[in-house]
Amino acid sequence: MKVKSEEQLRSGPCFLSLASDGFLKTCSIIMRTSCGPLKKNPMDTFVSLWHFANTLRPEKIGVNSLEDVFDMFCRGVSLYGPFWDHVLGYWKESLDKPIKVIFLKYEEMKENPNLHLRRLAEFLGCPFSPEEEASGLGNEILRLCSFDNLSNLEVNNSGKLSMGEPNKAFFRRGEVGDWKNFLTAEMVDRPDQISERELKNSGLKF
Repeated sequence: MKVKSEEQLRSGPCFLSLASDGFLKTCSIIMRTSCGPLKKNPMDTFVSLWHFANTLRPEKIGVNSLEDVFDMFCRGVSLYGPFWDHVLGYWKESLDKPIKVIFLKYEEMKENPNLHLRRLAEFLGCPFSPEEEASGLGNEILRLCSFDNLSNLEVNNSGKLSMGEPNKAFFRRGEVGDWKNFLTAEMVDRPDQISERELKNSGLKF
């Protein structure tokens, strides 16, 4: 597959719709389970998606209800296709081609950012040198890339994308477990059952 632009890589399509052997020979794909098109666990992913979609939705159209979007999400009606197909495709490829695909879970990155920064650096072929480690370069990178720092940059508070979307729409809380403030126990049971069924025997767990 010929990649037409960087946007294709940043938009996070389902792996099966993007990858080919030829593509993997020329490009390393980084899959990160975070907000937006890159995934967290199913519940946090849904809540982020719901907020993001309503933030960009024209006011005259009104907002989509939590219940309606949740039902669509569980039925696989979502950006870039079903969540479970999306993450499972990248997960399997990361096992088959670990040199080409790295799979990082947002929750684990939040828990131990230093470890995963170094994993990512090694994956990209630029591990930290002893001098860089001693200088505290890793901590400085984590500070610059932190949610607090990026969300408070002037460009992300007042800037807009080419289509007019405000940059600040891409920043909400950056926390794990916010779904508990929105989903009932009955609602949570549904994606849990889907995860158990779709990810069975894959080795992938949230």
